[in-house]
Amino acid sequence: MGYSVKIISMDERDAMAERYAADVSHEVKSDIYGCCIKLLTGSAEVRDRWMENFYFISSSIRSHARLYVVSDPDLGADEISYCPHSKTVFLVNVGYYGWIKSLALSAAGDVLEDHHGIYSVHGACLDLLGRGICLLGGSGAGKTTHTYGFLRRPETRAVSDDWFFARIYGCDVLAYGSEKNFYIRAELSEIWKEFSGLVEKAEFDDEGRGVVDLRFAIGKGRILPLTTLAGVVILKRDPDDEAVKRRLSPEEALAILEENGYYNPHLLVKSGRKRRLRSGFFGSLFDRVPVYLVNTVRTPEESQRTIQDAISEGLRTR
Repeated sequence: MGYSVKIISMDERDAMAERYAADVSHEVKSDIYGCCIKLLTGSAEVRDRWMENFYFISSSIRSHARLYVVSDPDLGADEISYCPHSKTVFLVNVGYYGWIKSLALSAAGDVLEDHHGIYSVHGACLDLLGRGICLLGGSGAGKTTHTYGFLRRPETRAVSDDWFFARIYGCDVLAYGSEKNFYIRAELSEIWKEFSGLVEKAEFDDEGRGVVDLRFAIGKGRILPLTTLAGVVILKRDPDDEAVKRRLSPEEALAILEENGYYNPHLLVKSGRKRRLRSGFFGSLFDRVPVYLVNTVRTPEESQRTIQDAISEGLRTR
């Protein structure tokens, strides 16, 4: 994790907004799962990536949260502040778009979590023949690799490759995507050759990542707005653990998520109340669907088969 978030007051928020007002030359409002999130920046590059990434919303809609993405020579790199009362995030000297888009999603998540009983999941969500599967895991565990590995199959459709929102309705947990286009790594085609055409057409940033329209690679009908979750697979990469797959109890799964910060390093507020809300949601999710832990130490193809075995086993025993 390369940054920390400073929580600021309304007075500090007002002072910072005034300080950076002259640096804002672009304003864009976008729809992130029903929330109007406003970008304020002086960077045309950030504006363009944002507009490729998120859905448009009418400029007449009042914003639920705001992100200032600005530069300041008097401050160091990656200075991030958040005012929870006004839902305003200041990203000062942040050059990595991946953090910008994740904090936009986190700001929307803060609104949805506080007022609507809708929760952020920093993971991939796929639909396999009408059944939603969530892939979770820390950095380097293979979440992105295996998300796109499954998308090589015509029966798999994508809701999200990185972040989705979820809500409990009775016995069901519905998962909703919110990004128009996905932010992929350039090395994706080195692992799965099927995506080489998509990678060749993309414009990548200094971090080797770019916003792409996945529809051109897998087809327009294979991007879904929502699905009903039927299983969760937690990925890890641990060469010292001989077990490559095992089913977890709800209590074990929740303990792993709590120990790893819910696998979401971009949560803006980490208070006791927020932890209770998040643990309550994930505990309810794990009570409703089977959860497996898969160790991805083998080759990508071998790990794909292990994940598929876990999914198939879980769906049979629901």
